[in-house]
Amino acid sequence: MLHLQEEHVFCRLRMIQAKQKNFLKLYEPVHDKFERFCRARVYGEMDYRDLINETLIVAFEKFETLKSTDVFLSFLFGISIRLLSNQKRKKKEKRFENEDKIKLIQDHNTNPQEEADVHFLYKALAQLSEEQRDCIILFELIGFPIKAIMEIQSASESAIKQRLKRGREKLTVLLTYESNTKTGEVNHG
Repeated sequence: MLHLQEEHVFCRLRMIQAKQKNFLKLYEPVHDKFERFCRARVYGEMDYRDLINETLIVAFEKFETLKSTDVFLSFLFGISIRLLSNQKRKKKEKRFENEDKIKLIQDHNTNPQEEADVHFLYKALAQLSEEQRDCIILFELIGFPIKAIMEIQSASESAIKQRLKRGREKLTVLLTYESNTKTGEVNHG
């Protein structure tokens, strides 16, 4: 009897190891894109690494439900968006309550001007609606096609295009305001 239990445990262990190997094989090539998405998506709300970790845990648990390995990155984006939505329902927190969280986000590969530009971009992105922000991040920063965004957001092509258009317009206003505030210029025209 003990021999059968040990064999079952070893068989289960091999299955988990195979699942882990397959999961990592899909994750490693998309890690950078996924990290960029998480950094931009949660800027000022939480540590992006927490979102990555939570998403990967859920994705690993639901790995068998993945219909095609070609959509693995979309699978991760969908999970992270749902996790954030669930978190927002549970916690009605204000954005940027703690400026120290913003200061923790660093990219040591950029120069100070680029860091400032990224800061203002992320700050402006955080002021968009969730749907607009996700569209802009997925399309402009990650490079997803509109059809993939349609699947992730369960929306029509025209809705995605409208979110992109309105999101870009609002970003233009916000970033122009930030730029004018930084330089001291005021445009009354």
